[in-house]
Amino acid sequence: MKIKLISTSDVHGYLAPTDYSSRHNVAPFSLSRAATVIRQLTHEDNADVWPIVIDNGDFVQGSPLTYFIARRHREMAPLYSRLANCNHVQAGIFGNHEFNYGLDYLDLCESSREYPMLAANIHDDQQRTLFSQPYILLERAGVKVAILGLTTQFVSHWEQPKHIEGLHFEDVVATAKHWVPKLRQLADVVVVAYHGGLERDPETNQPTERLNGENRGSAILEEVPGIDAMITGHQHRKLAVTVNGVPVTQPGMKGANVGMITLELDTNRQITQRTPEVFPVAKATPDKQVMDLIEPLDAQMEDWLDTPLGQINGDMLVHDHLDARLHNHPYINFINQVEMAATGTDIAATAIFNDDVPGLKQHVTMREVMNSYVYPNKLAVETITGADLRAALERCARYFLLENGRIRVNPEFLHPKLRHYIYDIYSGIDYAFDLTQPFGKRVVQLDYHGKPVTDEQKLTVTLNHYRAGGGGNYPMYNTTKIIRRLPTDMTVLIADYFASHPVVNATRPDNFKVHY
Repeated sequence: MKIKLISTSDVHGYLAPTDYSSRHNVAPFSLSRAATVIRQLTHEDNADVWPIVIDNGDFVQGSPLTYFIARRHREMAPLYSRLANCNHVQAGIFGNHEFNYGLDYLDLCESSREYPMLAANIHDDQQRTLFSQPYILLERAGVKVAILGLTTQFVSHWEQPKHIEGLHFEDVVATAKHWVPKLRQLADVVVVAYHGGLERDPETNQPTERLNGENRGSAILEEVPGIDAMITGHQHRKLAVTVNGVPVTQPGMKGANVGMITLELDTNRQITQRTPEVFPVAKATPDKQVMDLIEPLDAQMEDWLDTPLGQINGDMLVHDHLDARLHNHPYINFINQVEMAATGTDIAATAIFNDDVPGLKQHVTMREVMNSYVYPNKLAVETITGADLRAALERCARYFLLENGRIRVNPEFLHPKLRHYIYDIYSGIDYAFDLTQPFGKRVVQLDYHGKPVTDEQKLTVTLNHYRAGGGGNYPMYNTTKIIRRLPTDMTVLIADYFASHPVVNATRPDNFKVHY
């Protein structure tokens, strides 16, 4: 028998083949394209070939469409589980972004599913059915397959407490150590589906990121014997590798690829061959059944995206993303102004989240806002010390490397995952980096209201809730320092700002300098 473990992960609500940059954009990814590839991979379904489809999380958040459903057409949320049913998904895993709109909304999204959600390391004080199943046991022709579901334990570091009230995210390695031996007694094949990634290089075993617990796939494979296959996600990587003899896949993001691990079993139900593969979907025709489900709502959403909001006087488009991060930019300045206006502080920070951020055109619509500010962030205000702020800036200063007089991005922000969103630019302070200095000593100016900031000085700063919880390896920020939170999404705050400021001047501030 051949068992095909077919997976999607980190679709992030890109259901139709578009990136929403224009009304008629056609993109080489989407769940609809992935559905066609899944259908091709599952067309053999008999006693000799057994396809099992798994969605590995981060499905219901991340695109303009997901925001539109959550905030304007909540009644359409069951669409997500209906779409998964179209792909004959047999098990789902919770990604960290599944919780962005709260548990009531998540329950609505999953209300039409015909498959279990697996949550082995999520403990629920209220014992809700949604989080009650740690694994699924499937059987065909006498062969039993167990799938264990794990979610990155870092959810509680990022998510607003009210969105995960009553939930506890346990250590994934300890959870796997508990369950895998039990599943080995129950099944011929044990699969781990983990919404998390590999923290070490598959070939050299060297760390590829800080070993802070966000991704622990390598640790699971190192410390937990008895796993036959692992499906990963969260990092948005395209992976088909073998680690410690275990095949591992990760299919990127936005439905750009479909992962598949093929396990060949002999007549004694022993695995004789393991093959990990990743299939691009760019050339696949969008699946008609999927498109029929989403097209009516998609048309309404496109109309909403074209809603005029305001006008920019000057140029707020991002033409060179590295230059913008080096020298500040009118778009960054504008976002920080929105943050400070919403919270009443005079220090704020934001990032250009990725190199696809276009900035804002002269005539601003909701489309430009959604394409530039892609996360459903809410704001938090923290009271910190001058030493905290200096440490945060030193973290930002690591973003740049100076080589032979030229500046480039530090590879730790590029591999194994693009993480431009970790680098912040601040408003309300005057500061400078000297890139000729070693890491940890690059902040050579830090002034507030014209005076040098002291280590003991108390400051109030506005951050998005991800950074306020320490996300991006900012331990100087944490939830114990939060003095207030805003319940409103940043995209709404931006729209509200235009309502009271219909014309916004694009200005590049000079509070930040880089010496090299």
